[in-house]
Amino acid sequence: MQLEVLQKKENLLLKRVEVRFKAIHKGEPTPTRDSLRAFLAKELKATNDVVVIGHQASSFGKYETLGYAKIYKSKEEAASVERKHILIRNRLAEAEVKEKEGAPKLEKPAPAPKAEKPVAAPKEAPKAEAKHEAKPEAKPSVKSEKAPAKQEKKPADRKEERKEEKKTEPKAEKKAETKKKEGK
Repeated sequence: MQLEVLQKKENLLLKRVEVRFKAIHKGEPTPTRDSLRAFLAKELKATNDVVVIGHQASSFGKYETLGYAKIYKSKEEAASVERKHILIRNRLAEAEVKEKEGAPKLEKPAPAPKAEKPVAAPKEAPKAEAKHEAKPEAKPSVKSEKAPAKQEKKPADRKEERKEEKKTEPKAEKKAETKKKEGK
């Protein structure tokens, strides 16, 4: 891998050197952030812990990576200026894991012993009940059992059910509902 420094600028206010670079990597995969930091440190005569890569990008079909890096005077100055996620990305700081107060730490549970599969009960014959009269079935408590498949009704069966529902509704209730609507 070859490394070219395209632009070098010294920023006295933030006590760092800002560098735009191009890494040419023919026949090799895209270089990692760590390998680029090592090459930049060697090129600019610095240590790895003061080099922070802001961004790097490879172009499709080309064997080159363009990027932006900052070289600080010391690691403390880098930590005081750089954003935390950039320091974590460059492995100059450790990521903090947030824990809720009072919540116990989660540990992997021990694997449960495998239970034998219970014998399935014989299936019942399908009933011709309306949807509103059907009782919900209980879900199986054992994960290995499969829930019974839903029965699909043919369009002709659905039409018959609708006709039956219309016949069962009392006409007096319909009249009372229409009178209430008219009164409003």
